[in-house]
Amino acid sequence: MSESIGIVITGASGRMGQMLVKTVNERGGVHLAGVVERAGHDWVGQDLGVLMGGTESGVIVSDDPAAAFAGAQAVIDFTAPAATISFAKTAAEAAAAHIIGTTGFTEDDLKALAEAGQGGVTIRAGNMSLGVNLLVQLTKKVAAALDEDFDIEVIEAHHRRKVDAPSGTALMLGEAAAEGRGVALKDVEDRARDGITGERKRGDIGFSVIRGGDIVGEHDVLFAADGERITLRHVATDRGVFARGAIKAALWAQGKDAGDYDMLDVLGL
Repeated sequence: MSESIGIVITGASGRMGQMLVKTVNERGGVHLAGVVERAGHDWVGQDLGVLMGGTESGVIVSDDPAAAFAGAQAVIDFTAPAATISFAKTAAEAAAAHIIGTTGFTEDDLKALAEAGQGGVTIRAGNMSLGVNLLVQLTKKVAAALDEDFDIEVIEAHHRRKVDAPSGTALMLGEAAAEGRGVALKDVEDRARDGITGERKRGDIGFSVIRGGDIVGEHDVLFAADGERITLRHVATDRGVFARGAIKAALWAQGKDAGDYDMLDVLGL
């Protein structure tokens, strides 16, 4: 693609928002078309460059998504489920691809999101990194190869400020393991253990959650049988991997037919 595409970043004040802004500004083929924050936020109406510790950039933080999305080719959104659902409708109306890294959706949220984004191009993933999406594929293959003599546990660690658990990536990995075994995750997931829980149920896929410090993201898929264990692992040490993946998705989305896609589509996996 020879022309630069305009990208709007939502939730610009957050750590991921600021990383996205920085990555867009550093990468060729894209430019920052606007940034959005919620109404009443301290950043609204101010110059983004100054807010991020630099010089004036001419990009003013907006609380009007419709105005910010107008004329943009893509919106990258790592916010919260309610905000993302609202942004989906606005992005579809503006004919801007909606790249969603938001996690913590309920089943009802996902239905509302699909309805709101009808007619638009949506790419949603629990994790935008190449390495994690390769791990998803490996998890599916290993789960398909091993029978229920191998217990499956998804172990994830994130920083203390993360508000949802298990992480979206952990759930992606759980879904991949369940698909490999030919079962529905909702029928075999074990998300909580406290007190006298009894023995682990054969065939269950367990989730273990760690929160602390400034951990960017660590995910392990453990296959444990009597006498042997297999561990698949991905460690992220820089949020830039998620930002770069999201921008790759925004570029890939250009010219695509309306519909719902994920990072496996983007990466051709």
